[in-house]
Amino acid sequence: MGKTFEVENKLPNMIGPGTKIIGNIETNGDIRIDGSIEGNISSKGKVVIGANGNVKGEIQCANAEISGSLDGKIQVADLLSLKATSKITGEMKIGKLSIEPGAMFTGNCSMLNATNAPTYNKDVATKSSQET
Repeated sequence: MGKTFEVENKLPNMIGPGTKIIGNIETNGDIRIDGSIEGNISSKGKVVIGANGNVKGEIQCANAEISGSLDGKIQVADLLSLKATSKITGEMKIGKLSIEPGAMFTGNCSMLNATNAPTYNKDVATKSSQET
C-alpha cells in the first residue's frame, strides 16, 4: 500500500472561442486554443491553435498544429504542422516541419536536429548560375 498513482488525463485542455486569457499556461497534456492567449504556453503534449485561435507569446511543446495565428516564438521538439490558414510572425525552432500551401510565415526558422540536413554544394550552385 502506500503507492501513489498519477491519474493521466486523456482529455485535451480547451480554450474556447470568445475566451481571452492573459497569462502563462503549463500542461502535461494536449491543449487546443480557439480563443485568444497573451502569454507563454508550455506543453509536454500537442498544442493546437484552431483557425480562429490567436496566441501572442512563446510556445514550447512536443508537437503543434497551427491553423490560426501566432505572434512570437515556438519551439517544437518533433513536428510543427502549419495549415493553409495559419499566420506566423516570429521565430520557429522545430524538429520537423510540414507546411500546407497558403500558410503565411514571417521570421526565422531553424531545425533543432540539423545532423540530417542536406549540405550546401557550392560547385553545383555556381554551375547552375553560370548556365542561365
